[in-house]
Amino acid sequence: MAEPPVLVVGAGPAGLMTAAELALAGVPVTILERHPSHPGHSRGFNLNPYSLEVLDRRGIVDRFLAEGPTVPYTMFADPRLLLDLTAMAAGHRHVLGIAQARVEELLADRATELGVRISRGHEVTALEQDEDGVTVTARTPEGERRIRAAYVAGCDGSRSAVRKLAGIGFPGTPATRYTILADAEPKVAGDLPLGVTTGPGGAVLVIPRPGYVRIVVKDPAAPEDRDEPVTAEYFQAALDQALGRHVPLSPPRWLSRFGDAARLADRFVAGRVVLAGDAAHIHPPAGALGVNVALADAVNLGWKLAATVQGRAPDGLLDSYHAERHAAGAAVLRYTQAQALLGGDDERLAPLRELITELTALAPVNRHLAEAVTGIGTRYAMPSGSAAGEDHPWLGRLAPDLKLTGLDGTPTGLAALLRAGRGVLVDCADGTFAAAAAGRVDTLRARCADEPGLAGLLVRPDGHTAWVSTTRDPMPPATLEHALTTWFGAGEGKISACETPCR
Repeated sequence: MAEPPVLVVGAGPAGLMTAAELALAGVPVTILERHPSHPGHSRGFNLNPYSLEVLDRRGIVDRFLAEGPTVPYTMFADPRLLLDLTAMAAGHRHVLGIAQARVEELLADRATELGVRISRGHEVTALEQDEDGVTVTARTPEGERRIRAAYVAGCDGSRSAVRKLAGIGFPGTPATRYTILADAEPKVAGDLPLGVTTGPGGAVLVIPRPGYVRIVVKDPAAPEDRDEPVTAEYFQAALDQALGRHVPLSPPRWLSRFGDAARLADRFVAGRVVLAGDAAHIHPPAGALGVNVALADAVNLGWKLAATVQGRAPDGLLDSYHAERHAAGAAVLRYTQAQALLGGDDERLAPLRELITELTALAPVNRHLAEAVTGIGTRYAMPSGSAAGEDHPWLGRLAPDLKLTGLDGTPTGLAALLRAGRGVLVDCADGTFAAAAAGRVDTLRARCADEPGLAGLLVRPDGHTAWVSTTRDPMPPATLEHALTTWFGAGEGKISACETPCR
């Protein structure tokens, strides 16, 4: 088997999406996964609006939406404190209920369709990198194997072997509080209602799942060993202690423990090694953001790493992955740590919880928090001069799915233009912008009924707005050239342009 330009280690959401993005850009990629088969259990059970927007821009969101219900709100700090998502600036203003295991199955299907090879039962044990590439040693069912690649993407979870072998630091705070969960059924119907039940020993959260319920309760004592298994007897005792009474459970199908540790890798890019997902950051479980942050990392990394491997990346493009996603990871840590504190049982914080409850009833606060915790508010820094006054609300954020009409009368949408995973320039003016971008990104001369004042828009492959010009604040072609050069190079890329709506 030919050795691929990129090895992705880990077949979770980060690894599968990164591999799919690389393959979409034409880069051969192999995933190494240490587990011989999927464990089958799911910690996370939702995709947030940012993830749905990203999947929509790859033309696959319907696969996911067909799997579960959508709800127009999300929890903030406490199950009883809900944020209204309908006021957000997004096309998908809801959370999708879907098990992480199913997300991974659908992403694996997508990656396989694009030609990605997934090698299971391959555990990375050594890694060496030099100026020209990386050599990985893996323990496989057939014995030890050495694989050479130009780059390695470590997407192998919070205890990432790739991160450790590459010598990348993982500073932060260790867990001080632990929570245990059981996927089971109360033996007596009605003895444990859905939602939050507060007993003399603490709160119990019961979440409906297909065919069972997930029961979440505070761990009575911090474990000496975080890997110590949670037994059915231990969980039953913790549940009874919290409720102050006995509610018998059926034999749990899964038991687990998680803590409130918060860590952020000091480098997302270290030579020819990159990190994404839990390998790059871990945070308290508030909001169940793990899968969603992993997908956000992957769509930011994929096109940049592909351009680097193919030799068409401008200077600093891969480093921008670290700059953008390290800052986004730090923001996730802040929000999840704040929610963990507010959702705790420290009675001294009761006045603060009441204040937060009052504030979230205010529409601007609700919208700000909703966009922050769902990722919709993610805004990357763009080069100076990318929009008049640098304050255009789209700049650096996900561009909205504009409804466009090509000059030939064919209707399309911005999300559809991004399905190929390339940059897009929409020219609603005289064609000057499209001419400047031709050969580096896909171009479309169009009429925009949604935004009649739009003159030109440059969107990166990850869907984020890189440059905006309006009829009220027109931007000269020189500013577009600067944005194009920053993200796509000086005009020698191999990307073809299309004057009619891209298919």
